[in-house]
Amino acid sequence: MITRLSAAEFADAVPALAEVLADCTNGGASVGFLAPLEASAAEAWWKELAGEVAEGRVLVWAAWDGSRLVGTVQVRPARLPNAPHRAELAKLLVHRDARGRGLGRALLTEAERGARGAGITLLVLDTETGSPASRLYESAGWTEAGTVPDYAADPAGTLKPTTFYFRRL
Repeated sequence: MITRLSAAEFADAVPALAEVLADCTNGGASVGFLAPLEASAAEAWWKELAGEVAEGRVLVWAAWDGSRLVGTVQVRPARLPNAPHRAELAKLLVHRDARGRGLGRALLTEAERGARGAGITLLVLDTETGSPASRLYESAGWTEAGTVPDYAADPAGTLKPTTFYFRRL
């Protein structure tokens, strides 16, 4: 099951969200953090988002396996006056032991649906070039906009190229 988290639900879910973020980072996913990522650092990062979630500036969905949170995705609407139609898709994460069940695609679909419902007509994202995530986005109909070499370090600290994608809703 996938649900959009309210501010209160988000606050309650922070430890589980941190577990998913640490698992993905420590498993090699390039999502902005270096390995090893300790649970406390992951939890602190999520806590910093609480105000933005409460204000609707970050929309967060969670994938559940029963009562266990096993995946998440964010939509971050643009804040500029000339961009109310645009948002960034960010932190699409699925715990390693929950992969292979279509949760990544389901989270992506739900985030797109939620963005559309919020009046967003254009989503953008970036991901490590050639990663499993890039294959997911391409198979889901996202359009490659371009690749930047040495854009971000992977969890081991090695600079890697990043591919940017967009999707009209």
